[in-house]
Formats: sequence, structure tokens, C-alpha cells
Amino acid sequence: KSPSPRQNMPVRYFIMKSSNLQNIDISQQKGIWSTTPSNERKLNGAFWESSVVYLVFSVQGSGCFQGFARMGSAIGCEKSQDWGSAGFGGVFKVDWIRKESIPFQFAHHLLNPWNDSKKVQ
Repeated sequence: KSPSPRQNMPVRYFIMKSSNLQNIDISQQKGIWSTTPSNERKLNGAFWESSVVYLVFSVQGSGCFQGFARMGSAIGCEKSQDWGSAGFGGVFKVDWIRKESIPFQFAHHLLNPWNDSKKVQ
């Protein structure tokens, strides 16, 4: 592969919370994701200003991460019917790296310095 034009830029990580496992399954099958409009500006900014953006997925209340993916495109205006009309914005591509349930306890050593050094979960 040729080097990324953004290779000297930072790597960004985001925890993507989903209200249900069905949305995670759709994402893993179709390689897409959609988030609320309030998250779009932050994710698009990270996509354009970073060498890579990793998304770590978790269903609310599951006590686990369901896997992680790389953000594959900026968020566009096109919406997907896969998520219905639950207040989601545009769709963007995600490239799933690992699809596995990982209990939060395996990540308790990871602390978020931008969130009062709380555990990442």
C-alpha cells in the first residue's frame, strides 16, 4: 500500500454506544454506521484531521464491547432505512476489524484522561 497522506496525523478513538444489538448486526453485515446529528461534526472532524479513526462499539447495558472498526468514510447526507427514523443522521462506511464480545473487565486498565481518567466502557 502507498503511505497515507495523513500518516503524520494523530489516531483518534471513539466509543460508539448503540441502544440495541440489531444496529451492531446491521453495521457488521453492511459495513455502515449512522449516529445522531450531534455526533456527526465531531466524527467528521476527526476523520479529516486524523490518520485513522477507530470506533469501539458497545450496546448500552450489555457490559461488553461488541467489537471495533475503522471509520471508512466521512459522514454524508444520505440516510439509511436500516435504522428507521430514530433520529439518526447520515450514513458512513466502517471497516470492521474485530467482531467479538469483549467484557468491560478486560479493558479496566484503560483510562480516559479527557473524562476524569474514568474507565473506558
